[in-house]
Amino acid sequence: MHAVNRRNWLRLVGLAGTGAALAPLANAKSAQAFDFPARPLPPTGSVRLSSNENPYGPSPKVREAMIKAFDDACRYPFSYTRELTRMIADKEGVSPEHIVLTAGSTEGLKVTGLSFGMHGGEIVAADPTFQSLMTYGEQFGAHIHWVPLDNTLTHDLESMEKRVNNNTRLVFVCNPNNPTGTLLPAEKMRDFCRSMAGRAIVFADEAYFDYVTEPGYPSMVELVKQDYNVIVSRTFSKVYGLAGIRAGYLIARPDIARRLAANCMANLNMLAISAAKAAMEDQEFYRFSLQKNEASKKYLYSLLDELKFRYIPSHANFVFFETRRDINAFMADMAKHQIIVGRPFPPLNQWCRISTGTMAEMEAFGQALRKMV
Repeated sequence: MHAVNRRNWLRLVGLAGTGAALAPLANAKSAQAFDFPARPLPPTGSVRLSSNENPYGPSPKVREAMIKAFDDACRYPFSYTRELTRMIADKEGVSPEHIVLTAGSTEGLKVTGLSFGMHGGEIVAADPTFQSLMTYGEQFGAHIHWVPLDNTLTHDLESMEKRVNNNTRLVFVCNPNNPTGTLLPAEKMRDFCRSMAGRAIVFADEAYFDYVTEPGYPSMVELVKQDYNVIVSRTFSKVYGLAGIRAGYLIARPDIARRLAANCMANLNMLAISAAKAAMEDQEFYRFSLQKNEASKKYLYSLLDELKFRYIPSHANFVFFETRRDINAFMADMAKHQIIVGRPFPPLNQWCRISTGTMAEMEAFGQALRKMV
């Protein structure tokens, strides 16, 4: 893998000449047009760039909806989920029976790890990737086949396929991948999922799908609609800025969805239900979040190019770059400058995942990084 500058990245992913892909961003209003609280750097404490959060959320419309929801906070939420389920189903083009509401996508991941990993079920997954499904499954007896990423730090689908056997119950693909931000070629991803779904359940973690700018890039929901053994997870934590509210969902064939729903534990509360509904309707904030994320990534690319750090062009709201030192030492040095960055992702122990934040936060990170070079 070679260092990739911003110009090459734009050429590779097609942003430079793809008006359609950028139309939502181009039509978004400027930051000044949004009535949300200002986000200056905290006078004390640290700048948090470690957890891939959207610092601009919740939007004003979502906040208003949550405040109104307090009037119903005395009620159990079960009878209030129908409308949100219908809204999500309409958005994804499936029936409500395909949708499982979860407390963030993490509950969906853990429920799936429990459902298909218990009693020695085997799961195939890349390494490193987002591990909640696998680590939770291991607690109930799952055996995990970890498959290293290839030399471009992308899923090695050929090697993953070789690990699938008669005991494999699930194949996990995080796309775009966390922590690398890499995106599999569309046809390769589609063909892999189709092939593997004939041998096991395929779980497509699409937590960062909203950030993908590849024109026409397919969600694996299209395979769910065709009745394949595929589960897709989505979250309101990222582009909608609701990480602290805990709202997400799974999309799966109704028989699979029923099995997963039976194992859910947390579910959504009244505020989360109202927040998710309002977030889906607030397309202005959705476009704004994408716009601000692109601006922060461009700043990071420019900074890393200037300081000659190798990095991977990202299809998410973070950038993975090589630190040229052990990640634990790098984290400690960053903490001295009041900057919190991503945790270790072994075996890539000289790489760091940095989340996109406000421009003030990006500049604070840039100042700290320049002092460390």
